Amino acid sequence: MYSSNLKGFILAVVSSAFIGSSFIIKKKGLRRAGVNGPRASVGGYGYLLEPLWWIGMITMVVGEIANFVAYIYAPAGLVTPLGALSIIVSAVLAHFLLKEKLQKMGMLGCLLCIVGSTVIVLHSPQERSLSSVEEIWELAIQPAFLLYTASVVAVTLVLILYCSPRYGQTNILIYTGICSMIGSLTVMSVKAIGIAIKLTLEGTNQLKYFQTWIFGMVAVTCIITQLNYLNMALDTFNTAIVSPIYYAMFTSFTIFASAIMFKDYSGQSVTSIASELCGFITVLSGTAILHSTREPDPPLITDLYTPLSPKVSWYIQSNGEWKQKDEDGSTPNFITILRQDYFK
Repeated sequence: MYSSNLKGFILAVVSSAFIGSSFIIKKKGLRRAGVNGPRASVGGYGYLLEPLWWIGMITMVVGEIANFVAYIYAPAGLVTPLGALSIIVSAVLAHFLLKEKLQKMGMLGCLLCIVGSTVIVLHSPQERSLSSVEEIWELAIQPAFLLYTASVVAVTLVLILYCSPRYGQTNILIYTGICSMIGSLTVMSVKAIGIAIKLTLEGTNQLKYFQTWIFGMVAVTCIITQLNYLNMALDTFNTAIVSPIYYAMFTSFTIFASAIMFKDYSGQSVTSIASELCGFITVLSGTAILHSTREPDPPLITDLYTPLSPKVSWYIQSNGEWKQKDEDGSTPNFITILRQDYFK
């Protein structure tokens, strides 16, 4: 059991390293592409012809595959919080490769993430041994998890159909809440699929069971919904705010869902549970500090001459009236008309 958790831990760390590196590689590719054409932020697609961007995408895919496999060997309560390590990797690499200065408080955030992750690993629950997808299905249809699933679906529908059109553009918790709750079901489905694939490769075919395909359909549906609303959140709100809030909510819901479905904490002592909770809070604090100290990207300048050329307004007399004109000859947004008798 401990060796299984160790495999999951190693894969989660490898996943974080690849995913964190992919952010930096893709950003360098985007910068290169932006030199020769419109940037992605203004609708440009030149980065699709940039090899460095594709290297970043391949790196991210490798990281996601490692993360997928990690869920097979270790409980979600161990794998999901370790995702914060990717933030450390990207922050450190950005400091050296992108010249984005990592401030002292940012270093403190990295240290907190490492300490919290260590505490989580030391007190994480052991992975439950499962022998078939039918056994996973029995866990998924137990009353407690069905109640959780029904609650998530109901709340998500309310957020999508009622709250999102009215408050989505002003309340960050709408989009991130949808992503986080649906994301917890994504992880449960992906874990079930991963175990089914593992058992199949070991010689016990799980593809013949309809439950495997149901888990697959649920995973695809949840992933599409999750990515859609995550993109909406990132497009509407500051990334430095979205990332820590999404990380906190997604990790919390995932751990809660896993505890219900797989009974991760059954048999765990109160001390171990409290220690893991403290570790998670420590990681969350480090993540928030890292994002709060991150330097924002410089604003995009579309016209290099606009901020360098001062505008001087002057007046001309025409037909007994004074009219305001701009130095560059452009049509002003408004014309101030002063009657001649004001100047007598």
